[in-house]
Amino acid sequence: MTTAIAALPRKRVSLPRVVKSEWIKFWSVRSTFITLSIAVLLLIGFGLLASSLYGDGSDPGGPPGNEPTDPIGASFTGTNFALLAFGALGVLFTAGEYSTGMIRSSMAAVPKRLPVLWAKVAVFAAVVFVVALAASAVVFTAGQALIGDGGASWSDPGVARAVIGTAGLLTGSGLLGLGLGALLRSTPGAITTLFGVMFLLAMVAALLVPESWSDVVQYLPSEAGDAFTAVTQEPDALSPPAGLAVFGGYIAATLGAAAWRIRRSDV
Repeated sequence: MTTAIAALPRKRVSLPRVVKSEWIKFWSVRSTFITLSIAVLLLIGFGLLASSLYGDGSDPGGPPGNEPTDPIGASFTGTNFALLAFGALGVLFTAGEYSTGMIRSSMAAVPKRLPVLWAKVAVFAAVVFVVALAASAVVFTAGQALIGDGGASWSDPGVARAVIGTAGLLTGSGLLGLGLGALLRSTPGAITTLFGVMFLLAMVAALLVPESWSDVVQYLPSEAGDAFTAVTQEPDALSPPAGLAVFGGYIAATLGAAAWRIRRSDV
């Protein structure tokens, strides 16, 4: 029996095979379905609620202090809530393996290590972008139907960019969570850091940064994300391409730091 097992041919480790392995792991965990469902429900549920309250624009609805200023913004009121859910999913996809010890098996099967990270990125980005894009299209279409005559249409300038950009923002927040999970290897620590970076950092900067340095705030991750998803551009905000570049830079830096630690550490 031992001789027969030893005689079996060993398949070469390749990126497609690692991607297939990560795909199976991603869908074999119950939290994937639960978190994806919660994220979609938050995006669509809050968006439809705000759209139903928007009316003719005199009562924009939405959370106090965060009311949408246009009908498109009303449909995407749930973006920040979904952002945290997708981010948490990204954290669980990497930090979860460290907490269970499964990462040892993954690294033993793929000695070069980094293909494991890149495979996780590919699987996560593909799934989340498709889900987020579908949910964004649904909430925009249904939300504008609820608003009625005062709503926007797909042919309006900037609408397609807002829908696709929202899906990109949600996917990017998940990739930030994925990178933080691999870097910090702690689910609570990575989720807390993601929340601080995407929400608290901008609030603290707005309160503490001197007025002469106010331009720095627009380069924070949350502000850069808003720049490429908003239809109506604020005068002190980055342009959509610049916002996308800055936000993508944060993702690249986080994943790069995670890759560096994976190469340097024993596990």
